[in-house]
Amino acid sequence: MSQPRERKRLTRVMTVPGVISELDDDQANSVNSDVPSSVNQDRIIIVANQLPVKVKRRPDNKGWTFSWDHYSLLLRLKDGLLEEMEVLYVGSLKVDVDVKEQDENLWPLFHYMLPLMVNHGGRFDRSLWEAYVGANKIFSQRVIEVINPEDDYVWIHDYHLMVLPTFLRRRFNRLRMGFFLHSPFPSSEMYRTLPVREEILKALLNSDLIGFHTFDYARHFLSCFSRMFGLDYQSKRGYIGLEYYGRTIGIKIMPVGVHMEQIESALRLADEESRIGKLKRRFEGKTVVLGVDDMDVFKGVNLKLSATEQLLKRHPKWQGKAVLAQITNPARGRGKDLESTHAEIKASCMRINEAFGQTGYEPIVFIDKPVSLSERVAYYTIAQCVVVTAVRDGMNLTPYEYVACWQGVSESSGPKKSILVVLEIIGCSPSLSGAIRVNPWNIKTEAMNEAISMVDAEKQLRDEKHYRSKNRAILFDYHGTVMPQASHNKAPSAEVISIINTLSGDTKNTVFVVSGRGRESLDKWFSPRKELGIAAEHGYFMRWSSVDKWEVCGQSSEFGWKEIAEPVMKLYTEATDGSSIETKGPLMAPLLKPRRVPWSGTIKMQTRVLGLTQGVVAEKIFTTMAESGRQADFVLCIGDDRSDEEMFEIISSAISGGVLSSNTSVFACTVGEKPSKAKYYLDDPAEVVNMLQALAEASDPGSLTDTESDISL
Repeated sequence: MSQPRERKRLTRVMTVPGVISELDDDQANSVNSDVPSSVNQDRIIIVANQLPVKVKRRPDNKGWTFSWDHYSLLLRLKDGLLEEMEVLYVGSLKVDVDVKEQDENLWPLFHYMLPLMVNHGGRFDRSLWEAYVGANKIFSQRVIEVINPEDDYVWIHDYHLMVLPTFLRRRFNRLRMGFFLHSPFPSSEMYRTLPVREEILKALLNSDLIGFHTFDYARHFLSCFSRMFGLDYQSKRGYIGLEYYGRTIGIKIMPVGVHMEQIESALRLADEESRIGKLKRRFEGKTVVLGVDDMDVFKGVNLKLSATEQLLKRHPKWQGKAVLAQITNPARGRGKDLESTHAEIKASCMRINEAFGQTGYEPIVFIDKPVSLSERVAYYTIAQCVVVTAVRDGMNLTPYEYVACWQGVSESSGPKKSILVVLEIIGCSPSLSGAIRVNPWNIKTEAMNEAISMVDAEKQLRDEKHYRSKNRAILFDYHGTVMPQASHNKAPSAEVISIINTLSGDTKNTVFVVSGRGRESLDKWFSPRKELGIAAEHGYFMRWSSVDKWEVCGQSSEFGWKEIAEPVMKLYTEATDGSSIETKGPLMAPLLKPRRVPWSGTIKMQTRVLGLTQGVVAEKIFTTMAESGRQADFVLCIGDDRSDEEMFEIISSAISGGVLSSNTSVFACTVGEKPSKAKYYLDDPAEVVNMLQALAEASDPGSLTDTESDISL
């Protein structure tokens, strides 16, 4: 049933006749029928194990009340959709399931627990697999009752429904369908221990799109297909596609995030209710370390408590000062080991408090009850450090919530000087460049002591290191990096010129084009930009701006070796159809372009002066900046071939030698997915240009009016 609306449409919930009749929400449309809307419009059907609905018994015990769970990720999902798109939820209400009938196979396996012992997931039971398939079939029947296969999108969530795509694809061959996994995906060695491994993977291939939190999880997923089915994936311009029986299944990295409006609203509420002030008075003079975790065997709460105990033993100065406030959300169900885990945590808290507690001081404040968002953000605001030690987690949002709360809402609170300690293998770790990463099983780690002992200046630097970078060094190759190798026109486009002009015009940027091309060509193309530095012919010639003279960086200007090398190069060039010799000052390079040999592309060999590398150029740039009092705190280095590897390699030695600070944000990036010393890669020159354009807009947002950047980081 659909009617014209004057305000924003709210999502609808798939109802079960006789169970749910309405939602107690003053803005919710009454849902009394399972008949789908007859209005022809885009609609997405979100299918999940549990509905984003809270259920409470009425005070008079005469029925139940239902309301939206506004903190559910599934409900917040609609915020990323178009306003006019209708959302329909298909799922079940939360019920208690017997401990013996849950978490037997997929959940422990995806969290790296092999079913070798009874308490680590029972041995495989074929009847449980049949029940799992049967449950997925029931979900498919409910979806089929309401779906319009020509217009609707179906978005399936999490490991509970991994075979559902098979049932829907059998019924509707052209259905648009996606699947998102909220948990980690294990390595292929772990996954292959599952007896029904092939059935589940083939079921997922009935989706059009499969989403993961991180690239690591997607890599494990793709590795399973490669090892089990011999399937390879294609990667082009950030798109990963898996070919299977004439269909291309998209693999996408879609990390979940926090709802900023909810965080900001909770911060204002906490400030209005004086929660923050009360906590500051309660912990006055104390250093507060915060932990926020679900009651879960994989959250590593007891490991965190053990680390705190070691901290107080090894560093007595923190006794009476350091406090671990551990918020433990109640368990979502009655899963295996939860009772023993809860008892172990409580026993550890009591032991530590008895050993190190004093009058008016408890080193462990254990909050074992439901905590509202406003109360949680109040703790975030007063904590000097947050520790996340989940041993396995899909995407832990605690660090993101903490980051969002750093600055608070009160003007008097001043800049926050806080730090994160996170497990090095959880999903959110790669995106937290300012955090201290730890091994959670190493309880002797000094990470907590380092975090709470860190001077305020360093804490604030880690908080805002990218935002406040003042001296940026941006170095990039030209041919094959910002200009495609196959391009017949070697001159840069107007777009590239505009981007480089903007970047080099920012006084905080030191921009260098480091290229193997001749200085005459580079000078002709880039001379209008006075502030742009150029290193030509792989660094043999170098100048800092167009008003400076070219200087020689090589160790020798004698080119007698050319008389020996040139005849040899000519011999190979004559034997290779379509090849030529390119002479660039001190360099000679035969460009071999074979037509009837078992490789493709351009093969380039170089003869050059001993000791002349692009790494030498990069080191000279970093050294000159440091000597002039402008030590680079942000380095971006981009290249596409072997000569650029020397530029990537020099960065590590520059940090160890003190030319660059250990806190410098370094992004070494190669073009194309291949073995490299660079930590990052972009697929092709088009992606390089897009990224540089985004950086240029950040340097001067009003400068690029003729082109529009479309970049996802």
